[in-house]
Amino acid sequence: MQLNFDRRVADSLPKSWVDRAPTAVRPYLRLARYDRPIGFWLLGLPCWMGLMLARTGEGLGWIDLYYAVLFAIGAVAMRGAGCTYNDLVDQDLDAQVARTADRPLPAGSVSRKQAWLFLVAQSLVGLVVLVQLPILAIGVGLASLLLVAAYPFMKRITWWPQAWLGLTFNWGIPVGYTAVAGTFDLTALALYAAAVFWTLGYDTIYAHQDAEDDALVGVKSTARLFGENSQYWVAGFYGLNAVGVALAIWLSDASPFVVIPFTLYTAHLFNQVRELDITDGARCLALFKANRTSGLLLVLTFMVGALV
Repeated sequence: MQLNFDRRVADSLPKSWVDRAPTAVRPYLRLARYDRPIGFWLLGLPCWMGLMLARTGEGLGWIDLYYAVLFAIGAVAMRGAGCTYNDLVDQDLDAQVARTADRPLPAGSVSRKQAWLFLVAQSLVGLVVLVQLPILAIGVGLASLLLVAAYPFMKRITWWPQAWLGLTFNWGIPVGYTAVAGTFDLTALALYAAAVFWTLGYDTIYAHQDAEDDALVGVKSTARLFGENSQYWVAGFYGLNAVGVALAIWLSDASPFVVIPFTLYTAHLFNQVRELDITDGARCLALFKANRTSGLLLVLTFMVGALV
């Protein structure tokens, strides 16, 4: 039984299909962040990066399309499950932060029992997707559960929860790479490390929306740690990301044509740095969401490497 009416969440899309869904279903869609699809992209894109990187110089086949679809479905299911779990852990904290107070659990739109059942259902969908992959990739995928389980607690114990998020959200790179290559080598490791720095950058930007409220409730973040110096730190993280991606390209012996999309990707990242204003929450959210385009440009980079 629902405990309260559905509420729109502060940073959801202005209008989305979630607002037109049946009233009884809407809180669950918000709990899984269907009204905030950027998270699905940021979880799914690394899977595609790993897949494309593993195919460097080999071309793409129907099996790769099949894997890409599986990764998309898995990203939606597991991001929803991860957000549900995160909200179960953070219910009391979310109630004290303006941006998150209207989430279904603190708002009373969904009970904890209902949320746990929803979490299990989404996890089962993710498991069905995972078992379609080769055995090594299945094992790599299951290992991510340790990162997911620990993530909500990181902001309580370290100033670097964004680093843990980077390790977690980019785990799709080793999954996608091992599904195709059957191994995890230095090339894939270079890309994974680079992607962690990417997440450190974009999630520091995102965290500035909550910096003041986080300080009041004692939540730690790189946004609070870096403060007014955040723009320099984000520039540094994006710079390290570019170096790591370049190393992965060099190790994979990709075609020189990848320089074109890679240059666009790097320019897009540093344009975020140029436009960053940590005092403007709306600007921070927009720049964070712009990383869908960044990720697509990087997928394109490795797709060119696979096809040319």
